[in-house]
Amino acid sequence: MTPPSNLAYVPFISVENMMRLVHSIGVETVLKELTDAIEHDFTRWPLFDKTPRVGSHSDVGVIELMPTSDGELYGFKYVNGHPTNTKQGLQTVTAFGLLAQVSSGYPVLLSEMTVLTALRTAATSAMATRHLAPKGSKVMAIIGNGAQSEFQALALKAVVGIEEVRLYDIDPSATAKCARNLAKTGLKVVSCRSSQEAMEGAQVVTTCTADKQYATILTDNMIGEGVHINAIGGDCPGKTELHKDILLRSEIFVEYPPQTRIEGEIQQMAKDHPVTELWQVINGEKPGRRSAKQITLFDGVGFAIEDFSALKYVYDRALKTGHFQQLDMIADPDDPRDLFGMLQRAAEPA
Repeated sequence: MTPPSNLAYVPFISVENMMRLVHSIGVETVLKELTDAIEHDFTRWPLFDKTPRVGSHSDVGVIELMPTSDGELYGFKYVNGHPTNTKQGLQTVTAFGLLAQVSSGYPVLLSEMTVLTALRTAATSAMATRHLAPKGSKVMAIIGNGAQSEFQALALKAVVGIEEVRLYDIDPSATAKCARNLAKTGLKVVSCRSSQEAMEGAQVVTTCTADKQYATILTDNMIGEGVHINAIGGDCPGKTELHKDILLRSEIFVEYPPQTRIEGEIQQMAKDHPVTELWQVINGEKPGRRSAKQITLFDGVGFAIEDFSALKYVYDRALKTGHFQQLDMIADPDDPRDLFGMLQRAAEPA
């Protein structure tokens, strides 16, 4: 049997190689570079195909596909969200993604995206915070201390200079886990007994809980003037974290309104409730924070362009560092019209 040609092979970044790649660069450096990569693609927002993600919902979770293209590369992510998985020793979120050339349709990268999604979600929060938070913000509250929490803390430390993180979760073991993981990062870590306590002195608040339900993680009386909120836990229909009154007091910023109105905090609001698209703030077309007393809210649900940016970033980095392997994924017959002949010849003795 004739061995495959180079056209048959697609670079693959496994979980092991993703972790090696991140450590070879440095976690905080990756978060800073990824924030900049996502922001760069937000400046090119009109070039991209945009569609709400395709979801298959069940009583226990959701499975989604998230596609986009900039006309040169096409990318998609497969991702699930199953909040009860942790009770069975499973991850709440798993993911993988692919990049392909638009010109030929040939894949150029297959990658794990469970680790990468955590990194890109934190980087997107950091990007929003960089544009919307009060200047000089140093104290951050994280409500929900699961798998995403450490990434959020380190991204805001690296990108906007957060120095203190105040933690709360209804599960004390989650808070203890997060505090332990952040102990040697240079952050001041404060474990709190309530969400109200976590909010004390915080200029930036991130909510990242997992339960698929209408929840009230923050109430209106907990939010004072001049706070920026990253609400990233609400990411599917029927799943929110903030009391509606907070939304009424906030200037709301979103990724892609047709998706966020279905999945985000603003699913609680009228369909014409005013929002500002974050890419317009980044490009200087719309204002971000207008005053020190304003409450700003990034209603982040995750959008395919962020995954595209993340895949493109690790593709470039992995090829330069060698943290990938080649998969024999694409059939490559000598005659592209003779796929069956290639199959027949595979049975012949070498």
